[in-house]
Amino acid sequence: MANTNPVLRALRRFGASNAELESAARQKVVESTGAILIGDVSDRQWAKLRGTITVLTMKPRSGTAWLEAEFDDGSGTVTLIWMGRRAIPGITAGRELTVSGRVSYVDGQRRLYNPLYELVAG
Repeated sequence: MANTNPVLRALRRFGASNAELESAARQKVVESTGAILIGDVSDRQWAKLRGTITVLTMKPRSGTAWLEAEFDDGSGTVTLIWMGRRAIPGITAGRELTVSGRVSYVDGQRRLYNPLYELVAG
């Protein structure tokens, strides 16, 4: 049960780091849009996620290009992988997206292969 005492909430915010405050704000945005928090997603679950690309790289695998993006919503991260792509217009580091697809756990990390995506207007 969440503590609703406004004094305690204010003290908690006062002692929180900027990163913690930003993370909490991002999680509120996710919840307000009806998306699932990355930290709550289980293996093989179909999920709609909302967050920001923090790192974007192109990694060739067995001669095929893979565009990989680290995607963060404040509760956790997932690696988005578009196989056979070197670039996608609008997909850049710092861009906010809504993505959906089946999340897999590979080597203890969440991955989402060839996700459906929507760019969020900035």
